[in-house]
Amino acid sequence: MGRNRAISIGINQYEFSQSLKYAKRDAQLMRDFLVKEAGFDGVFLLSDDLPPDKGMSTRPSFTNLRRVLKTMFEKPSMEAGDNFWFFFSGHGMRHKGCDYLMACDSDPGDVEHTAISINYVTERLGRCGADNIVLILDACREGEGSKSGEGVGNQAAQVAREKGVITIFSCSPDEYSYEIDDLQQGIFTKALLEGLGAQEGRCATVEQLNDYLKGRVPDLIRQYKKSDTRQTPDIIAEPASKYHLILCPQYATKADVAMMKNDAFYAEVHKDLDLAKQLWIRVLAVSPADMQAVNAIERIAVAKIQAEVIPDQPSSKNSAATDKYSQPAPPNPTPIRALPILDPLTSENPTKTNKSPQAAPSNPTSIEPDVPLKSERGVDYTKLRDLLATEEWAEADEETNRIMLLIAGKEKIGYFDIFDIKENFCEDFRTINQLWIKYSNDNFGFSIQKFIRDEVNEKLYEFLDRVGWDLDWGMGDKYRGNPHTFPKGHFPGRWFFGWYSYQGEDLGMARKPATEDMLWFNLDCF
Repeated sequence: MGRNRAISIGINQYEFSQSLKYAKRDAQLMRDFLVKEAGFDGVFLLSDDLPPDKGMSTRPSFTNLRRVLKTMFEKPSMEAGDNFWFFFSGHGMRHKGCDYLMACDSDPGDVEHTAISINYVTERLGRCGADNIVLILDACREGEGSKSGEGVGNQAAQVAREKGVITIFSCSPDEYSYEIDDLQQGIFTKALLEGLGAQEGRCATVEQLNDYLKGRVPDLIRQYKKSDTRQTPDIIAEPASKYHLILCPQYATKADVAMMKNDAFYAEVHKDLDLAKQLWIRVLAVSPADMQAVNAIERIAVAKIQAEVIPDQPSSKNSAATDKYSQPAPPNPTPIRALPILDPLTSENPTKTNKSPQAAPSNPTSIEPDVPLKSERGVDYTKLRDLLATEEWAEADEETNRIMLLIAGKEKIGYFDIFDIKENFCEDFRTINQLWIKYSNDNFGFSIQKFIRDEVNEKLYEFLDRVGWDLDWGMGDKYRGNPHTFPKGHFPGRWFFGWYSYQGEDLGMARKPATEDMLWFNLDCF
């Protein structure tokens, strides 16, 4: 389990600005929640009239806030999988295009020299070593009077995007962040603690918290303020995978974990190995015994070593389509020349799409006359071979799907997890692929599909059109009447559509991105 630390700041008494009523209480409530409910290891509270904490001053003055940010983050003390939260409740100002947090002695007439820029706060927090930093700004409190400056938001949002810091704003620029006497609290912080708490929102992820705040804050505004009053909270999280980040593991569901796994695979597919590793570590923080995450971290470690030993080499052919996926071809452990992984870096360009499996391609794949029916899992490939030899393509596709489910141990479930193909197929995959290529004369097979994927530059719907698939009706029946008109790459495909139905319906995920990533990732594994 990762380490969790935070700074919570609340300022009521300002020397040169209008005083606030409940900022201090909000900071204290946030501290109490993080320690008692979220299980944080330590929260440093700075506010009015507090005693020193372990010898450190807790006065939220400009000098002391700068000192805390400088000394606490001089050297990294955290690591991947850890969390650091920064909560600020008080005045915020925008000056000359930059956003600032106002310390208790900040001068609105000399903002640049007496206030803390959000850019500086973010830069210092980034030094802590944690890969998950959450910046919470309840920082546009100008009371009922006129608002000075333009409010915090625009520049802070840009900094959040550039630095990859999850930033939660209490309101949009040019809006107030209201305090309510009946609540003895700020509306935003009340809604935030509700969303994170076990009694109300139970929001596990950033996305769920964002949805909750966008609904709850306006509800509270309508309840306690005038009908035309507006306060619109917002969350900035980039890259987009951070919206699926689990903030409160105690509320996380299997679907939340599965979404984060999908993001981890997406990062791995696109060679962002550092992000992929961070996300897998996050999975382990929620589910410490998850072997898929353990295997993925080991796989990433190997990939990093291989990248150092064998750097990527540019290809003169179709480089735009293959840069993200190109890898040196693995050595063939046997003398059989039957593994047609048609990587553009190592293979000749096969024929263009041929509608008839009977027509011999101009550049046939080199393959042995008789495919050895080898299996590391004791699978009997005789039936698959015989179906392919008699051109019973649909039946052979069903048999291929049955064999793959058998190898993955998913016969009863009936679909593949996104990890199964990567983790379960070695020699058996070679046998399946070789059989399809041999008996279809280079028209069907996983490696044929992979080449088409690269040829269309990873455009999902162009790929689906080329191989004759449709996400609404699967592989369809329009080719059944004339078996010789199946498009090149049409088979095998049942393995994919079984997973697609599960992914879209049971997990409630967005179909296109999840489907596309799963398809490309597994073709690369093949």
